[in-house]
Amino acid sequence: MDFNPIDDIERPKLQQKLPKKLTKQDAHRLLEIVYNYPYTNRFLRYRNHAIFATFMFAGLRKSELLNLKYADVDIENLTIFVNQGKGSKDRFIPMSQTLAKSLRNYVEERKRCKKTCPEFFTSQVQNTGLTQFGLKHFVDKVQTVFGTRFSVHKLRHTFATLMLEGGCDIYSLSKMMGHSDIKTTTIYLYASADHLRSQMLKHPMNE
Repeated sequence: MDFNPIDDIERPKLQQKLPKKLTKQDAHRLLEIVYNYPYTNRFLRYRNHAIFATFMFAGLRKSELLNLKYADVDIENLTIFVNQGKGSKDRFIPMSQTLAKSLRNYVEERKRCKKTCPEFFTSQVQNTGLTQFGLKHFVDKVQTVFGTRFSVHKLRHTFATLMLEGGCDIYSLSKMMGHSDIKTTTIYLYASADHLRSQMLKHPMNE
């Protein structure tokens, strides 16, 4: 055939669903639950709080967090280096003082427990990096207390939405999220009706 018979047929548009995320109030409550969970030792308390804080204050993917190396976290200069993230891309993520405090507590406890492996987040028992199974095991426990099921990817969505609601520009967020196309980041612009409502109040004719 010297022509394509479907050239003039319009492609069906795929349904675009808004990413599921936690509200600001639920995000605060989740961090409180993680910190106040009845642990058997304080290493777990500081480590697990640091893990959840990293998800919600830096927006890392699960694989990026598990592969994070001790040398990649610079608390003094408030930066996290993501080495070979999704798409084999490196990126730096700035660290807030809130996240720095949580990570600093964990690092001090990590040193006290003589953890020397290259991975930043370590196993409680062994001197090795935290595994995907170990992370899932604790997330499942937290979900029971929290009362709502969530994935760690939902925490990444929460980070992105709250950043935009706080006034972060879409270009900066795209870089922090590690998106290769800024269009991927724009979906978070529609994720909060409350945020859109607050922006509408900025109309100069409102009284």
